[in-house]
Amino acid sequence: MALYSGDLQNESDIKLAIICTEKLPSPAIKGGAIQMMIDGVTPFLKEKYKLTIFSVADEELADREIVDGVHYIRFPRNEYRHHVANELTLHHFDLIHVCNRPKNVLLYHQSSPQSKFVLSLHNEMFAAHKLSDEEGAEVVETLSAVTTVSNFIKKTVVERFPEAEKKISVVYSGVDLESFPLRQTMVGQQIRNNFRKRYNLEDKKVILFVGRLSKTKGPHILIKSMEQLLKVHKDLVLLVVGGKWFSDNRMNKYVYSLYKQALPFKEKIIFTKYIPSDFINEAFLGGDVFVCSSQWNEPLARVHYEAMAAGIPVITTNRGGNSEVILHRYNGLIINDYNNPTAFSKAIHYCLTEPELTSRMCHNGRRFIEINFTYRHVYERLIRVYDQVISSVSPPIET
Repeated sequence: MALYSGDLQNESDIKLAIICTEKLPSPAIKGGAIQMMIDGVTPFLKEKYKLTIFSVADEELADREIVDGVHYIRFPRNEYRHHVANELTLHHFDLIHVCNRPKNVLLYHQSSPQSKFVLSLHNEMFAAHKLSDEEGAEVVETLSAVTTVSNFIKKTVVERFPEAEKKISVVYSGVDLESFPLRQTMVGQQIRNNFRKRYNLEDKKVILFVGRLSKTKGPHILIKSMEQLLKVHKDLVLLVVGGKWFSDNRMNKYVYSLYKQALPFKEKIIFTKYIPSDFINEAFLGGDVFVCSSQWNEPLARVHYEAMAAGIPVITTNRGGNSEVILHRYNGLIINDYNNPTAFSKAIHYCLTEPELTSRMCHNGRRFIEINFTYRHVYERLIRVYDQVISSVSPPIET
């Protein structure tokens, strides 16, 4: 008889696979925006579907394990995509969610032709230097749906492949608000005070940078802006949180140049190196002004959500998707002159000298997260896509 993959099923019987990239393991023990978002929605998804998560292997994690009802399968980075493809032939998944690797969709579809595929895009993965016209068109045709982390990323796909527009939904990321207690509360104050004591920041005004130490993220411009700021704000410290890559504190030429650039400032610039994702909330609660100094067209950095959740003033650049969640002078400040240190100095000075307006922005930012950007919101947006894909009728499969 002919079976239809669109036939009604009990939700708990639907088998969902999420395939991470080859970069970082899941759960997010080494950080990573994709892995953190998956961690955030997993508690909700596992109640609705039979969930399997594929990721790269890590020495701290078993290659195969079941945790709280979620099946994790991990493979070495070398030939990762082929290991996953081979594994897919051994299972039947109703829905396969591929993270940020459009080229892999075609390979995985060969291994599991009966499954429906959703692709989530967290970067400009449909750019011409990453995907040919022919490959891109075939990927779009194969997919049942595409999600993007911002409208900016959606536009980069539609500009090349207009036929993809009807399949794309923007699914913004989010945070776990329980990790970000209000700083006015006893718990919030304790976290803030402990963090500041750890880095000798008591009685300081702390400017916070959180991100990879790469030129595209712009920490060198923030360091340059300190020259002007310290003339007016003697108690100011720039806290640079991050390593050259997720969980990687090794030096490269650019990181070395940052340390060299910071030498004249002595204790006024502090490098914490990488802070694990489970503790990054402490940095946001410990800071006084958060600055995203991105120079590239950022897809939409998750640090914006974290800073707003922590109730800290947000300054960001008008690059890529950043301005989609920051409204100028409502819940943050947007810098158009993004490569000018003076523009950052002025914005930071504004936050430090206009406490009433800054407090209002912080309040608005926190409310913005509460109403729109918790992980439950991410889950709800995601399952709307899943449900539409699962309920759509596919051609019959002869058995």
